[in-house]
Amino acid sequence: MAKRILVTGGAGFLGSHLCERLLEEGNEVTCLDNFFTGQKGNIVHLLKNPYFELVRHDVTMPFYIETDQIYNLACPASPIHYQYNPIKTVKTSVMGAINMLGLAKRVKAKILQASTSEVYGDPKVHPQDESYWGHVNPIGERACYDEGKRAAETLFVNYHVQNKVQIKIMRIFNTYGPRMHPNDGRVVSNFIVQALQGKDITIYGTGNQTRSFCYYTDLLEGMIRLMETDSSVTGPVNVGNPNEFTILELAQMIIRLSDSSSKIVFRPLPSDDPMQRQPDITLARQLLDWEPKVQLEEGLKETIDYFRTIVK
Repeated sequence: MAKRILVTGGAGFLGSHLCERLLEEGNEVTCLDNFFTGQKGNIVHLLKNPYFELVRHDVTMPFYIETDQIYNLACPASPIHYQYNPIKTVKTSVMGAINMLGLAKRVKAKILQASTSEVYGDPKVHPQDESYWGHVNPIGERACYDEGKRAAETLFVNYHVQNKVQIKIMRIFNTYGPRMHPNDGRVVSNFIVQALQGKDITIYGTGNQTRSFCYYTDLLEGMIRLMETDSSVTGPVNVGNPNEFTILELAQMIIRLSDSSSKIVFRPLPSDDPMQRQPDITLARQLLDWEPKVQLEEGLKETIDYFRTIVK
């Protein structure tokens, strides 16, 4: 049966793909975005669909709608964007959570919070499972995002316990794919743009720090499966690809796949940048029967092909 679904941050990289998939499954979708980092180009092809509605709105302000489900994705997710206005970033996470939880409470909607692996900070436990409380600097450069998302998780749990709101908390690890913003400062998009332009590929630190990269289609599958679980499953649940790569390996793979002449150069490591990031997805396997299917090389080929169409 078709559902009425609200997606905040719906014009962003992940949000636009989510709107598209939910429409394909026969739902009515309302996309909410203030276009700070979201782009109309990501969802313009959906505007002709009579079951899709676009609303320009900032989640720090209350919003009223009748809806069955809410996917709360609204928040700048890359360091270059969330550090641009750190106060706004915290407000988006905290006030956005309060406003969307208030809406879910009023209309009895099920609500999913797109949380992040950044709640683990620079982890002392490897890989990270959901029982780990994290190692976060509350006054560091990244704190506006890390602590904003941690506070949002707190609010979700409290609304669930106190007001019986049906919540789902998903901790998203590094995700990539078409429609990533070319200037978002994330490592995959940075490296691909530099490689396609034949510029030096910039690695911060030694390049031995590790990340795990999940292709967007796998991530969306996990997100929708979590939303469709029964009320006993609240999360948090890690969703990401547990295959671990060094940043240097990623750079070398992108150079090879893009047939680039770029050279690798090294720069000092930014503060509070985690040395390791790898999800333990045992819980996702158990609760959602989910694990990623797209391997890094396959996903990078698709992403490079997309960037070839937008990078000059």
